Amino acid sequence: MLLEIIALDAADARAAQDGGADRVELVSDMAADGLSPAPATVEAVRAAVSIPVRVMLRTTPGFAADVPSLRTTLRQLRAAGAAEFVLGFLDAGGAVDRAALEALLDGFPWTFHRAIDHATDRAAAWRALDGLPGLTSVLTAGGPEGMDAGLPGLLADAPVHRSLLLAGGGLREAHIPALRQAGVRAFHSGTAVRPGGRWAAPVSPQLVERLRQAIGPA
Repeated sequence: MLLEIIALDAADARAAQDGGADRVELVSDMAADGLSPAPATVEAVRAAVSIPVRVMLRTTPGFAADVPSLRTTLRQLRAAGAAEFVLGFLDAGGAVDRAALEALLDGFPWTFHRAIDHATDRAAAWRALDGLPGLTSVLTAGGPEGMDAGLPGLLADAPVHRSLLLAGGGLREAHIPALRQAGVRAFHSGTAVRPGGRWAAPVSPQLVERLRQAIGPA
């Protein structure tokens, strides 16, 4: 059972680790659904925790890829110590932009983020990810409106895509029993581990621990 927590800074990352998280997803600007953090933040987080840190590679809202800009950001983040990443892009037709991904992938472990929930054809998107090097997780809520609405699609995906599926995007404790029964073994949370579910609130180690207990041990 893997538990990944969204962190915005080093304090969030420490709280996630103290609460029992296995991994951190480091982002900035959740008003834009998560953009790349500053290199200095990467350095601070890497110094603050011993668990793996996956760093968002996304420079603008939406899912279009400006590959030259992303390459520059990737170099800066790697120089700051980032070793794992979160990225995902769609083309103008709403299909997975494999060309952009292949231009950026460079041997690191990575997660394809919730771009899959905005793809025109979800099944085709899963197929397009097949064989991409370094891919270990696909973050999905089952649909673009989040897990409350997308849970049926997520449960349908689980038997086929269990090895890659990372359930997140409005994850709440109430979702966990059905996901576990469907065979989901990786969970991702942001607001559920912050008091009041507010991004302005810091990660609570107690709420992380509560989610950890609901999911089960690593």
